[in-house]
Amino acid sequence: MQLSLQRNDLASYVRKQLEHLFPDGADLVDLPKFVDLALDRVEHCFSRVRLKGFSVNGEARFSHLHSDQYAIFLYYLSNSVFRERPGHPIADKAYVLNKALHAWDAFYEVVLPDVFAVQHPVGTVLGRANYSDYFICYHNCTVGANLDNVYPSFGRGVVMYGGSRIIGQTSVGDNSFVSTGAIVIDGGMLEADSILHGIYPNARRSRTARNVVRDIFGV
Repeated sequence: MQLSLQRNDLASYVRKQLEHLFPDGADLVDLPKFVDLALDRVEHCFSRVRLKGFSVNGEARFSHLHSDQYAIFLYYLSNSVFRERPGHPIADKAYVLNKALHAWDAFYEVVLPDVFAVQHPVGTVLGRANYSDYFICYHNCTVGANLDNVYPSFGRGVVMYGGSRIIGQTSVGDNSFVSTGAIVIDGGMLEADSILHGIYPNARRSRTARNVVRDIFGV
């Protein structure tokens, strides 16, 4: 994988950010190990993402100055810490750092897929839904629960365009596009190969011949 900072330098960079934002003197000795785990996941993800700047000829490329890439890295960092050491303060700190830098809320207990992407995700909140590979979201998107605390699920290859909302008991089929500004609440089972548009309770779906994995991810 091509890196803008070598692994040890990246760990030092993250350490300085965490110490600046959280000057509580907490021990960050395990940070390099967790950075390695996060970068392994970044490599797996980015090598399968053909968006500009994420890979070159199938080789992952990661820059700490590419804000979308760094947001994904910080999610993987916080989630990797949570998986390895539940309760470790680095998970909370990396999660809050991500919100502070990118205004993107992806809590470390949320299980995002092995292959996903975000594009300028300012104002986006991704709740505890079931996600599948080749998920991508843009700015000001929301994935959340209904009043019964039921979350959506997403098939393989789903795009959420800016300002869209998927809430509650909604199962979005494979290869679906959620249109800009669409709001779907408790939409039930939505077929694959769909475009979702409109606003609850008048949200609608139509068929699409486009392909998310091919047209958006370039795979």
